[in-house]
Amino acid sequence: MIRVILPAHLKTLTHVTGEVHLDLSGPVTQRSVLDALEARYPVLLGTIRDPATKKRRPFIRFYACEEDLSHDSPDAELAREVIEGREPFIVVGAMAGG
Repeated sequence: MIRVILPAHLKTLTHVTGEVHLDLSGPVTQRSVLDALEARYPVLLGTIRDPATKKRRPFIRFYACEEDLSHDSPDAELAREVIEGREPFIVVGAMAGG
């Protein structure tokens, strides 16, 4: 079971409270987690990734095991702690300004 933590505005869109739990078969990567998340919650299509390119949207970041995964390959396998459900995959809505 993969645990996913969404930022508040995406929880509002999906009507989710707490974590999202996903069961995945095959390699557990950013791409497979986000594909499963968008399949379960179609309202998220286009909010986290560009629908055509599947690239991460600006101001969206991914973290797991206290590591910023935002610039990692979307096809790199996630850490064992995430795969085993001991650590969550975290989607963060970043802020900018000054």
